[in-house]
Amino acid sequence: MTVKICAEGFDPWHEVQAYQNAAQHMAGKFGATSVFIGTMRDFNEGDDVKAMNLEHYPGMTEKQLEKIVAEAQQQWPIIDALVVHRVGDILPNEPIVLVAVWTSHRGDAFDASRYIMEALKSKAPFWKKEVLKSEDQRWVEKNTDGYKR
Repeated sequence: MTVKICAEGFDPWHEVQAYQNAAQHMAGKFGATSVFIGTMRDFNEGDDVKAMNLEHYPGMTEKQLEKIVAEAQQQWPIIDALVVHRVGDILPNEPIVLVAVWTSHRGDAFDASRYIMEALKSKAPFWKKEVLKSEDQRWVEKNTDGYKR
């Protein structure tokens, strides 16, 4: 299991491929890889958003993310997991978060990935400040519902 916090942009597809290539312990063991990539939108709460600053609590955030993955490992037979989260100044279309889970079967991969992502959104100490197109700035007080339309 690996948890990474990045102050710079990252390529989630490269992260997954590089991690999988380096993880020799997984060779021949996994039959499913579930990958979730969260990307910054240019809208939120009915407003146009042109940028965002994402802050975290160094040390505590990583521990909380590791705890979330450990909780998932208690519920599903996860072979390995990778969580990469961006902090700092972020623009629309840039990846914010990557959750990748390797398991023997797809159901476990989907369920564990979903669990990790939803727990991350509600438990991990991140704070978002949006810059609106109007140049107003605001703190995001709550995350949106994962199913909001």
